[in-house]
Amino acid sequence: MKIAVVGTGYVGLVTGTCFAETGNSVTCIDINEEKVNSLRNGIIPIFEPGLDVLFERNIAQGRLKFTTNLVEGIQEAAIIFLALPTPPGENGSADLSYILGVASDLGPILHQYTVIVDKSTVPVGTAELVSARIAANAKFEFDVVSNPEFLREGVAVEDFMKPDRVVIGTSSDKAKKIMERLYAPLVRQGNPVIFMDERSAELTKYAANAFLATKITFMNEIANLCEKVGANVDEVRKGIGSDSRIGKRFLFAGIGYGGSCFPKDVQALAKTSSDFDYDFRILTSVMDVNHAQKTRLIPSIMAYFGNDLKGKKIAVWGLAFKPYTDDIREAPALENITALLEAGASIKAYDPEAQNNVRKILGDSIEYGTDLYDTVEGADALLVVTEWPEFRTPEFDRIASLLKNKVVFDGRNVFEPEQMQELGFEYYSIGRLPVRNS
Repeated sequence: MKIAVVGTGYVGLVTGTCFAETGNSVTCIDINEEKVNSLRNGIIPIFEPGLDVLFERNIAQGRLKFTTNLVEGIQEAAIIFLALPTPPGENGSADLSYILGVASDLGPILHQYTVIVDKSTVPVGTAELVSARIAANAKFEFDVVSNPEFLREGVAVEDFMKPDRVVIGTSSDKAKKIMERLYAPLVRQGNPVIFMDERSAELTKYAANAFLATKITFMNEIANLCEKVGANVDEVRKGIGSDSRIGKRFLFAGIGYGGSCFPKDVQALAKTSSDFDYDFRILTSVMDVNHAQKTRLIPSIMAYFGNDLKGKKIAVWGLAFKPYTDDIREAPALENITALLEAGASIKAYDPEAQNNVRKILGDSIEYGTDLYDTVEGADALLVVTEWPEFRTPEFDRIASLLKNKVVFDGRNVFEPEQMQELGFEYYSIGRLPVRNS
């Protein structure tokens, strides 16, 4: 099939590339001319493992193309995916201006029956709004379908090519058959394609992310209680994660969730609830707890240095909101760095992928390390913020020799307290008793 994808961010680029990999002819459309020229030249603007291989192969085979021209991009397309940003507004609602703007542009240029797919995460009722915008100027029949994405940054290609499920919201039998044919190569092992009405599909995406964010936040609350009562959150996690009703995923304690999805989607669902006069109290608590959790270790750092960080240099490992991505949206690292700078400390930070993105925001207000060891050299303490695999088994003797103080503050519970005690480090983590070597 011929497919057009409007928007080349994380969702749009992965969607377009993966559909090209299954044999479709895909044109990706973006108004950013510099970005489109880079993509044409084989330069991917995001870090996503495995995407480069599929990207290069499908460009070489002529199945994946890029343009800034909407009219050109949708020529002969049977399906048009809208993968546009929906950033949070000041009141927490999702900003639909990009999607509705393109919808208005599409109406007069459709030249055959077309399925228009909302791939972006959008509030309940968006499919109807998009349909109305297109219908205002459309001369040909069309259907608007809700097809929310469930991609995890860092494993987005795998998630797309081997989905747990595909959710499609449509009331049109014609659109249903087209979407079934499109996704057939991706669900050959029997994973379900779940059809429902458009509003239920839109709410499903928000409900899924809000539930996972709640699960993470609940475990962080348990971790904070563990510190109070002298329990170990790792043992509690094992105890409840083995219950099939609960499951073991998303139960790891840490300094909160971030990224492009959970914060925005929880906020948007809470705003939708408010718009319909429903007080979704759990979500309000999730947002409040997560905000506080991000800087959970700052009081421990302050206490260690006698509440005076002036002249202290803190090494920070990790800037991305999670490993295997360069995404720093809502990343806990940024809030921790800001708090430490405001307290008078200086920062030297290292991340395998996200440093350039942080530099665009923080500039030269912090230093940037070239590797783990360069970052800790001469630092007064180490703060671990992102659980990159390379952080898990460093040369501890080398770290001890480079740090001024053998103290580690671990926001992702990367290390084991018993090991750190044996190595002679003072060690502070989340939901576990601190290791003090006095």
